[in-house]
Amino acid sequence: MSALVEKHPDVEKSSISRSSADEISPAYDPHNVDATFVDPPKEETLHRGLNARQISMISLGGAVGTGLIIRSGTALVRGGPLGIFLGYSFVGFICYMVMCALGEMCAYIPHKRGFAGYATRFVDPAVGFALGYNYLMKYLIVTPNNINAAGAVIQYWEGGRAVHIGVWMIIFIAFIFFINLLGVRVFGELEFWFSSLKVLALIGLLLMGIIIDLGGNPKHDRLGFRYWQHPHGPMGEYLQAQIPNKPSLTIFLGWWSTLVNALFAYIGTELIGVTVGEAQNPRKNIPIAIRRTFWRILVFYIGGVLVIGMIVPRTDPSLFVANKSKTGAAASPFVVATTLVGIKVLNHVINGAILIFVLSAANSDLYIGSRTLYGLAVEGNAPKFFRRVNRFGVPWPALILCTAFCFLVYLNVSSSSQKVFGWFVNLVSTFGAITWICIVWTHIRFMGALKRQGMSRDDLPYKAPFQPWGSWFALIATSLITLFKGFDTFIPFKTDTFVTAYIALPTFVVLFLYYRIRFRTKLIPLDRVDLISGKREIDEEEKNFVEEQEALGPQPWWKRAFNSL
Repeated sequence: MSALVEKHPDVEKSSISRSSADEISPAYDPHNVDATFVDPPKEETLHRGLNARQISMISLGGAVGTGLIIRSGTALVRGGPLGIFLGYSFVGFICYMVMCALGEMCAYIPHKRGFAGYATRFVDPAVGFALGYNYLMKYLIVTPNNINAAGAVIQYWEGGRAVHIGVWMIIFIAFIFFINLLGVRVFGELEFWFSSLKVLALIGLLLMGIIIDLGGNPKHDRLGFRYWQHPHGPMGEYLQAQIPNKPSLTIFLGWWSTLVNALFAYIGTELIGVTVGEAQNPRKNIPIAIRRTFWRILVFYIGGVLVIGMIVPRTDPSLFVANKSKTGAAASPFVVATTLVGIKVLNHVINGAILIFVLSAANSDLYIGSRTLYGLAVEGNAPKFFRRVNRFGVPWPALILCTAFCFLVYLNVSSSSQKVFGWFVNLVSTFGAITWICIVWTHIRFMGALKRQGMSRDDLPYKAPFQPWGSWFALIATSLITLFKGFDTFIPFKTDTFVTAYIALPTFVVLFLYYRIRFRTKLIPLDRVDLISGKREIDEEEKNFVEEQEALGPQPWWKRAFNSL
């Protein structure tokens, strides 16, 4: 563990002059800033090559995946059509609060260390250290999780089964590795198109569901809200066999389980906090990306589960079969819906769409994992070797290590893909929940530091709505979901699911205590929180970018329309 940390957090100061007095925090000498918070020199840093169009799509691509298309069937059985709608809406609001909190900090200081860097700066270096490795572990797990899902998806077709799944795994790993190796501009453009196909597929699925519901199906049967009525709904029940004769409790547990499913589905939207380090004109583009991502996820997730609850009865035996299937089209409630109304061709189309979903998610996951490890190295919390970048600005040592972890997919040689998928989901959702908790806690500290040091949030490039109560709500709600997410592992007790549901919590605590005890760090007083270091350099970088764009002259209408997508 000692090799992970390269320096004491109380690093030396360097003299950098200020451009204007209004940038100065009253808690700091105007001639000294913390060199730790200044981005690395150009030859060791990431390139700002992502525009608002690409950032927004990358965020959507990383967020929309197996959680909606596959695991929503499980949530429907347990929670019912109304339960899944309420559950995804509730967690969706939490997600929006987290995104707004992150956006406010990112727009103010869009540094290249990810949100672990904000925790180091605004809370405690020990929190930043633990959060950085927590987030890294999440992406070391979630990338092979999506590759595992892709392997199961490809085997839905007879031609896919003709090739050994291990061969497909190698092909998928090599595919996402070389895309990431080509640089952020190539990655950003390819991921934009991957995610665009994903959006079109989602729109198609939603329209298909609405048409089926309104009677545009081979049976000409208008469903309406039929499946919201007894005995299919509106609420489901969970663990009736273990908890007999207590319908109110089993209904509540069914709804609570939808929150856990929704948490896994929404986790990933926060990756904007990592892309900010490679964003063009981040003070303008990050708020735009957050607003766009909110509306897209609101439509796709909330609209998606609403449509699923209208066209698939939670009591239908085929849905139970789907939930026991591998993570291909057979596991999707959308395929169940087409089967129920006699549509026989779309299952292959949906399977192809799911394959794009999981490969796009794996691609962005590998990107975020490598940038997270790079950010840890920049802060001195990982070996300096991982700070190295190639001429395209790609942190290639970090990329190679993260790619090596993709070979965890071969765990499914000894266990079924479904079981491995379940383990990964448990791990990922807890790692992601801890990340959300730390983001909103950091934002609460950030707002407190602004107030203590006499700075107004009205002067920030982006002011998050519903604050400070929004961040407090997200902090409490996410903490409760995280603590009780594994309630069903006790009824009866199951060792493997219990460990994967909760192992991330003591891991985070151990990392935090290790750093705090070794370096004797403390919670940073609000009047000593550094709100200035590195800001001048980012201001100048952004000013130069805007001047370069203005020098190019006005863009043609088609290019403006394309970039506004």
